[in-house]
Amino acid sequence: MELKGYTDIYLQKNTSAAVLAVFRIALGLLLFISILRFWSNGWIADLYITPQYFFPFYGFEFVKPLGAYTYVLFGLCALSALMVALGWYYRVAMVSLFLSFTYIELIDKSTYLNHYYFISLICLLMVFLPAQVYFSVDAYRNKSIHCDLIPQWCVDVIKLMVAILYVYAGIAKINSEWLLHALPLKIWLPARNDMPVIGFLFNKSWVHYAFSWIGCIYDLSIPFLLLSRKTRVLGYVAVVVFHVLTSLLFPIGMFPYIMIVTALIFFPASFHEKILSVLQKTLRLPKLIGAGVKTLVYSATSLQYFKYGFIVFFALQLLMPFRYLLYPGDLFWTEEGFRFSWRVMLMEKAGYAQFTVKDSSGKKAFVNNTLFLTKLQEKMMATQPDMILQYAHILRDHYASRGFQNPEVYVDAYVALNGHMGRTMIDPTVNLAKEKESFNHKSWIVLYND
Repeated sequence: MELKGYTDIYLQKNTSAAVLAVFRIALGLLLFISILRFWSNGWIADLYITPQYFFPFYGFEFVKPLGAYTYVLFGLCALSALMVALGWYYRVAMVSLFLSFTYIELIDKSTYLNHYYFISLICLLMVFLPAQVYFSVDAYRNKSIHCDLIPQWCVDVIKLMVAILYVYAGIAKINSEWLLHALPLKIWLPARNDMPVIGFLFNKSWVHYAFSWIGCIYDLSIPFLLLSRKTRVLGYVAVVVFHVLTSLLFPIGMFPYIMIVTALIFFPASFHEKILSVLQKTLRLPKLIGAGVKTLVYSATSLQYFKYGFIVFFALQLLMPFRYLLYPGDLFWTEEGFRFSWRVMLMEKAGYAQFTVKDSSGKKAFVNNTLFLTKLQEKMMATQPDMILQYAHILRDHYASRGFQNPEVYVDAYVALNGHMGRTMIDPTVNLAKEKESFNHKSWIVLYND
């Protein structure tokens, strides 16, 4: 009863709608810029049109590449992001942004990045949040939806999602390779020794260890620094320094800037109100604030739906990263349970996979991977067992259409993890053409015992 009382009190707390409005604008504009950048660099064609074959995620095989219509998909995603920023037909635009962005993400696992997953989750949360009730085209056109105050939980669910990302990324760094051997930073940092002024430091061993330990401590502590009023400014300075340095050292796109802007949601409502005030004066926007103070109030039924919906959502986010415990072997080697778990830049894998296709009649072919895959696809496939299996099935079907009777597919796959000596990853005696994808452990992976 006491817990229920605290829950009821919390659900009645309100905050300024400006907080969610600033987040909506920032998210929409960053995604709009990201898509334009993706388009202008020619990556749409390189990643989603040029490849002959794709590697869909297990369970999402219905997500198909769209060929030249991929440009329409990206155009829809860009338009949706801009409409979200403006708060124009917000709910429709937010659903469209979530679906289009996530569809793009699911086309090919070769392009998987943690921050794509993060953006999809944030967009899904934003579908259900009232980010359009303040400083939006919707609120200007329809004064009845305008509200100055919204429930505090509408902001806190975003904070919680950000905190989960950071804390789980920090927990993932608590391993011997990262903390005791400074790997893979010991491999990556010397490659940037040509940077002006500080480049020479990246050759020094103590710098590798310093970056490793600071990275772990940063991830584990930053949400708590941002939550506390006394340490918030210090925490945000750390966010900016960390992510700017990360963007300079590693080619990870817009992710650092997304995290820099996202961290602003931890600042008080007055801070966001000032941002909107400056924005309104600078752009000479009409006054979008109504007379008096209006509070958004959800019905008891709606609150129940939200409460249980978010409980399920966050329970999944808290449990998913630990699913790797259900599998034997080294996680970084098998990658069973690796994706969707906030393990950010934790390993360096390099591999080589030579496939052989044969049948009972004596036909035999050594596969030239470049005839089937792009350079990126081949690189990613060679070190990830589930992609090796998918590629084996692609080869099976291809050679079956070329006259092979019940073709068998075998692979000699050698992989080096974090600079260690290369080892056999896949049992070369297993016919992968007969193996099926599932959530079960892949027994044909040669386990890494170190």
